Formats: sequence, C-alpha cells, structure tokens
Amino acid sequence: MRILWRPFGFLRRLLKVESCRITESESLIPLAWTSLIQKLSKAPGTFLLDQRKRFSTMPEIETSQRDSELFSPPSDVRGMTKLDRTAFRKTVTIPVLKVRKEIVNKLIRSLKRAALQRPGIKRVIEDPEDEESRLIMLDPYKMFTNDSFEKAELSILKQLNVSPQISKYNLELTYENFKSEEILRAVLPEGQDVTSGFSRVGHIAHLNLRDHQLPFKHLIGQVMIDKNPGITSAVNKINSIDSTYRNFQMEVLSGEENMMTKVRENNYTYEFDFSKVYWNPRLSTEHSRITELLKPGDVLFDVFAGVGPFAIPAAKKNCTVFANDLNPESYKWLLHNCKLNKVDKKVKVFNLDGKDFLQGPLREELMQQLGPLSKERKHSVHIVMNLPAKAIEFLSAFKSLLDGQPCGSELLPTVHCYSFSKDANPAKDVQQQAEAVLGISLDACSSVHLVRNVAPNKEMLCITFRIPAAILYKNHTLDLENHEDPPPLKRQRTDKAFSEEKTTVA
Repeated sequence: MRILWRPFGFLRRLLKVESCRITESESLIPLAWTSLIQKLSKAPGTFLLDQRKRFSTMPEIETSQRDSELFSPPSDVRGMTKLDRTAFRKTVTIPVLKVRKEIVNKLIRSLKRAALQRPGIKRVIEDPEDEESRLIMLDPYKMFTNDSFEKAELSILKQLNVSPQISKYNLELTYENFKSEEILRAVLPEGQDVTSGFSRVGHIAHLNLRDHQLPFKHLIGQVMIDKNPGITSAVNKINSIDSTYRNFQMEVLSGEENMMTKVRENNYTYEFDFSKVYWNPRLSTEHSRITELLKPGDVLFDVFAGVGPFAIPAAKKNCTVFANDLNPESYKWLLHNCKLNKVDKKVKVFNLDGKDFLQGPLREELMQQLGPLSKERKHSVHIVMNLPAKAIEFLSAFKSLLDGQPCGSELLPTVHCYSFSKDANPAKDVQQQAEAVLGISLDACSSVHLVRNVAPNKEMLCITFRIPAAILYKNHTLDLENHEDPPPLKRQRTDKAFSEEKTTVA
C-alpha cells in the first residue's frame, strides 16, 4: 500500500511568507495582484522562497490568471505518463485572517464557510511573526476583500474584537494538496474526459478506462491509490464480462496484486477473489430493494446467485433460499459467505447451469410448493434471475415446467428477471423481449424497474411478473386472447412512469 500523505512534513514548510495589509479598495482578484506585488516588494523582511536564490514577498503571477487556475497543478505536468510527485510543487496566494490564539476555537466554527478547505492543509496555522497569534486561511474564491464576510461573520468578529482586515500569504502546494480529479485533468490531454471515479471493492479500485486514457493507465492507478485511503490496488477491466462465469480479465495498474478482498454491503460481509467472481458494488440498492419485497417465510430461488448478495439477506430475513451459480469459484465463496453470515442452515447451494437448476431443484420444489396443499400456503415464491446479458433467454425453461392441476393464480411464482436495453423505450423493449421468449402477453401482470444506467444509451432493468399458469403447466390450454392472467402486481409501471424515473437516476 502506497498512500503518500505527509501533512506534518508539508506543514513544516507550509508558509515561508511575509504578510501585508490590504486596504478597503484593494481585492484579491487577479487585476489587483500586480499593484499588490509592487507594494509587497517594498515591505520589510523579505524571505527566501526556494533554493534558486530568488527573493520575493509574493509569487510572480500574471494578471490574466483566472481564479479557476489557482488550485490547478503546474501546466508542465501535461502529458506525464510516469508519476513524478515533485513536479506538482506550486506557490499560490491566499487570503488569511490574523486572530489571537485563545479565540481560535470559538471563531473557526463561525467562519466555516469562509475558511479554506484543501487536502492536507490545516485551516489554522501559527503566525511566523507573532507567537501569540494564529492565521486562519480563507477561501480565495469567496474572500476577496473585507466586505466578503457575511453579516453573521462580521458580527462574531466584532464580538471577539477581531479586525476583519484580510492579509495575503504565499502558500506552497505539493502533490499531496491536489485532488485526484485536479491531477488527472492537468495530466491528460486537454479537452479529453477525466476518470476520477471507480468502483470500490474492498481494498481494490476497479476502473474502466477509455482508449484515450490507456497511455496514462499506470499513473491513473497510482493516483487512485494515493488519494483514497484504504485503496492498495488499482485494476482495469480489459475485456467484457464473460457470459458463462460472469468474470472478466483485469490488469493491475498499480499497487499490490492481491485480489482476495472483503466487502461490507447492507450490513452483510462478503469475502471472495475479485479476479474470479462477479461483484458489482453499484447493485447494492437493487439487492436491498428485492430483499424488502420478501416477507419472513417466503421462498427465494436465486438462479445466478454469485457470492450471495440476494441469497444471504433473504436468508437473514427467515426466508427459505435455494441459491445456484455455475461458476465453481462463486459456488465456493457462496458457501463460505453463508457460513460467514451464519445462514448456512437456511440456504441450499447448487453448482449447476441455470437451465438445469430451473428444470431440476426449482421444479422439484415448486411441485411441492404448488401441489394439492398449496391453498394452505401463506408465503410467496420469488425467482431472481440476475444475469442481464442472457437471463431472458432462460425464461423458456418455465414453459410446461410443472405437471398436474394448476394452482390458484395468487400462488404463482413471481419472477424478477434482469436485462439490458439500448432501445429508446427500454421498459417496453424488455417486456417485449420477455414476451417473445414466453409466447404470451405480460401487459396485465408485469412491471419494469430501472436499475441503473450502465453506459450511454444502455440501461439495466428488472422486469417483474407472475408466471402465467398457461405457461407454467403442461397440458394447460393456452389461449392468447382469453387466458386467465394472474392478478396485477402492486408495483405496476407505465412507460410514462418509467420515463419520468429515468430522468432522476444518476
């Protein structure tokens, strides 16, 4: 793990500066800097800024400098592919307020809006000229003159007998003081997208870099480690998810190569080898949503269970769970995580192909659940199929799956099937995909939920419906016009409702 965080070393050399007073008519905006520099050059007590034998009281700043560039890294880091932290040194000018040290704690809470907030920089430092005073660093984007204080702030300054007069100081910034997004924006070619986000999987930062970012991949990986405490490895996906085992090849960009990790989601703990199983932290809300639909005593069949994010919370809710995954590694970690979360007695685990699971263990259990005694059953049966790339194809396994007399429509199993869509109307598209496989209309018995936006013009959705008896039972006459539909689901969705929700999903 390489986290470069040295606030104490930085603060020892934080300010090699000399103060000056700013009159009411002067401000800290760039247009006033030239005249202020000239005034500072006449101030007593100049000091050494660096080891290049330059003496000054202020940095040389062009009057055309924009405020947005104040906390940007130096321009000469553009195009850097191997991280050189020393190249990020920069001196900036910021406003400060001088106060007596005994009132700092009372005052700083009232100046929270105005105070500077930057990584690795304390908001209060010692005054190098007066040991009885302290300097409160102020935000240069908010504090230009004495008039920049708000009325409430001026009131507390008056109560504590503090002059609102602002001074200027030179502040040396280093790599530690820049945010990851600022660093990458300065390094990558100008105008190109910057990746500062990632999926966190325990100690691993999982990135999905675009082609133009690949020349900078090792630098990006190291920045992610440096700027995110607890991250010790950065990886990049180098191919699409395998539809058989739902894992993908990855490249370690920086840090350790250990892919054994532990994550905490919705108060449950999961351990696994991230390089060999499927895990997506962005599905946490969806895992919780499905769990909330279940009631104690319900039965859950998890066809593509992974390492257990649906199965384990359901078991904790006192549901009976049948969990399956084809990937031997997922099967191994599913067993492990059931024991880890103390639900191994409530979950039956299988290592089968999805179709074999549906036509084997699931069929056998449904024959019992929906048999002659099913009228006395008060619990519901749910089937989760979270394999968005192919799950809808597996719906064909429900055709004529059961023998015997159909149960009451209110007892039919509820399916939660996930899919991707690039269609302009994704909700309608997913419903039509499911109808095409089943050969029956789902208008009266289905709802569609938007899970998340996967990529531009690509959505992940979940269609929920009760399996019509005309589909589920053998020798049941199928009349597409007059078949008896199951009662409508409470969570009905119209295309309009889906469209409105889509606009609110990040």
